[in-house]
Amino acid sequence: MRIRIVDAFTDRPFTGNPAGVLLLDAFPDDNRLQNVALEVNHAETAFAHPLPGGGEADWALRWFTPVAEVDMCGHATLATAHVLHTTGAHEGPVRFATRSGVLVATPAEDGSITLDFPTAPLTGVEIPAGVADALGAEPLACADTGPHVGDLLVELADEKTVHALRPDHKALGAHSRRGIIATARAENPDLGYDFVSRCFFPNIGIDEDPVTGSAHTALAPYWAERLGRTALTGLQASPRAGRVRTELCGERTLLSGRAVTVIEGELLA
Repeated sequence: MRIRIVDAFTDRPFTGNPAGVLLLDAFPDDNRLQNVALEVNHAETAFAHPLPGGGEADWALRWFTPVAEVDMCGHATLATAHVLHTTGAHEGPVRFATRSGVLVATPAEDGSITLDFPTAPLTGVEIPAGVADALGAEPLACADTGPHVGDLLVELADEKTVHALRPDHKALGAHSRRGIIATARAENPDLGYDFVSRCFFPNIGIDEDPVTGSAHTALAPYWAERLGRTALTGLQASPRAGRVRTELCGERTLLSGRAVTVIEGELLA
């Protein structure tokens, strides 16, 4: 069984968000999938197998953190599409059957890949008591991101505040199903991004996710409304960092980025 580690939403090794990718003939039992994800110990490990021709999807796709299966993962989907295209396992757009419906990944001539994901339904909420203390910063506004993303989106005063966050991860876990997306407007859009974010997911075993595609299905509509544009670029300011190009298309959000394979080996167990 071949296993690959792919850095997603970047074109340079050792940056962006690493994901394990395994292409299978069929899914083994869930315990084995979870054990492999725990062994890989990255934010997500993606498992995919081909589906019979003529259906609505080409490959079945599932994502696991080291402790749980998740409903949606952008960077591991990008990583899987990258592996399919670079190994010749699939050509052209690929349709994935997932917990979040059929997701399409389309390669471009420049090497980037665009994901077609459902837009997160945002609902403004009151700032929960305790969030400011857990984050170490006072929110300006908060929004619930809906069932598939499962985060609390928190706007902060400025980009510097987002960079400086040193949250209490255990305390953050009480405020959403998955975690917290902290965001602010870019201080200098001339640097090539419109907003900045960091993502903390203690409830699924990830204190800070390096670059989160699924979070950008919520960040895209949030900032499109405030900035008056549907095409934006987000910088996720984790220590590994990465950029996600977004385009809001109503109920769908397009997420674009690159990926690079850094490790390839054989799973022996």
